[in-house]
Amino acid sequence: MFSERLGVEESRLQEDFHGLSVSKRLVRSVSQKLRKKNNNRSLGEDDDGDNDEDVNGVSLKCLSLYGRGGGCKVGADTSDELGDSSARRRSSSSEEGKGYKPVCAYQDTAVVDCFSYGVRDRFWRRHHRKNSEFDELVRNNNKMHVFLPDDILEMCFMRLPLRSLMNARLVCKKWRSLTTTPRFLQMRREGLYQNPWLFMFGSVKDGFCSGEIHALDVSQNQWHRIDAGFLRGRFLFSVASVQDDIFIVGGCSSLTNFGKVDRSSFKTHRGVLSFSPLTKSWRKMPSMKYARSIPILGVFEVSLDFSSCQSHQSRQDKRFPRSRIGGVSDVYEDPHKLSMRRHCRSTFNETEASSLHGRKAHKFLRQISDLSSSKSSRRFLVISVGGLGSWDEPLDSGEIYDSASNKWTETPRLPFDFGVACSGVVCGKMFYVYSETDKLAAYDIERDFWIAIQATPVPPRVHEYYPKLVSSNGRLFMLSVSWCEGDGQIGRRNKAVRKLWELDLMYLTWTEVSVHPDAPMDWNAVFVADKNLIFGVEMFKIFGQVLDFFTVCDVSDITNWNHISRNHVTHELDGSSCVTKSVAVLHL
Repeated sequence: MFSERLGVEESRLQEDFHGLSVSKRLVRSVSQKLRKKNNNRSLGEDDDGDNDEDVNGVSLKCLSLYGRGGGCKVGADTSDELGDSSARRRSSSSEEGKGYKPVCAYQDTAVVDCFSYGVRDRFWRRHHRKNSEFDELVRNNNKMHVFLPDDILEMCFMRLPLRSLMNARLVCKKWRSLTTTPRFLQMRREGLYQNPWLFMFGSVKDGFCSGEIHALDVSQNQWHRIDAGFLRGRFLFSVASVQDDIFIVGGCSSLTNFGKVDRSSFKTHRGVLSFSPLTKSWRKMPSMKYARSIPILGVFEVSLDFSSCQSHQSRQDKRFPRSRIGGVSDVYEDPHKLSMRRHCRSTFNETEASSLHGRKAHKFLRQISDLSSSKSSRRFLVISVGGLGSWDEPLDSGEIYDSASNKWTETPRLPFDFGVACSGVVCGKMFYVYSETDKLAAYDIERDFWIAIQATPVPPRVHEYYPKLVSSNGRLFMLSVSWCEGDGQIGRRNKAVRKLWELDLMYLTWTEVSVHPDAPMDWNAVFVADKNLIFGVEMFKIFGQVLDFFTVCDVSDITNWNHISRNHVTHELDGSSCVTKSVAVLHL
């Protein structure tokens, strides 16, 4: 009886154990499905970027972190990781060792994620923060050039060529403001890193004065074109190099056909403009007292305490310009006294304007004076002599501009029998002027009078070609065209050549020192000098095309002339550009 009851209870326990085991299998299957779903989601995230599984080469799986060196090995089979498939080591806690399948892993892989909730995200953020800090440090190291001192930047910019300096100004506002200060411009001017630049004005294209400026970088042999709207429609003006600027003085413009080179009806200008190639800026300077076209210009550099003994305002004969046409009187030149009326009217207008707007005019002139004085501490004088007047008559009067007073004053007239001035240059403290009658005169800036110079022998020349004076390193030169006798036959004029003569300032004698290599095809050739270099510009039209020849000569080797540009930039210009051209040279 007892044995029967014991057998019935044992059968019930087996049934309960069997039901319990079924419930365990059910729980294992459900948990396995949930784990598969979570693993599928994690695999989808891994396929997008592998950011969660691997941060800087460190896996976030617990078994990959600790499988080789101990640690958590729940349900893990390390034989595949160690590469030994024949000798499988089974852990005592493995599911296969107990005879059932694992609950929290795939059947074919032994990778178990043992991180608790949020640990993986914190682990990833910690490593991502380190990477972001490293990237930020690298970016800051790449910007170290911004923190260079201004003195170092100025020393670097001062050594750049002009074209590279212009490109550097486009980088940022700081570099632009740093390279346009008066201090920087003065440092660059006093340094030894400047190169010569030739600026050619007066271009005529399709019959119109375009106002374009053609600039030649001599060191790089490259041409640059600058648009100058202020010069559009103006022709027959003169240019002069003043420190780092170029002065444009006088000129004409057509009244009926604006922009064209028309001398039938034109207006002569008194205005003066200043162009700065370094800053590409224009300034309107004080106008001359009298209108002039193609005047002869000269530039003096004087000290700040320079004082000239000019008393031109007290001289009665200097109120109006006088022409040199056969010695006729002033009344015959201007029978209706139009010059006197115009002068009186302009004087009255200036007096009235100054009385009505005295404060504003004083403030405006003060601003101009401050601007000119802040640009450079050096003082300069610009003298303008001769040229053609409002009625196209040759003038013998002159005016001089003082940068300290910022105004023009009259100078003594040329000698009475001097003739029409055709060329002039400053050499030392004297302003030398050559006339069409082969006479030489010099203006003393300190004593304020003209001196007639009797130099011998007079260099021979062809009548159609006027001589050109140039000065370099305190030496006075003249280029003139003369006939060359060839083949030993005296009196036979074989060809015309342009010769370079030098004047001995002590003994006043001319000496031939060189011969220009090109044939004198341009009767209006321009020769300018700066420091120890002499530049020549010749333009002429042949076979319907304008050709140009640019040459240079070093005074240390005066017999050697070289061509510096063969690009023929004047092909697109008209033939009238040969007459209207003017050239200035600067070291920038």
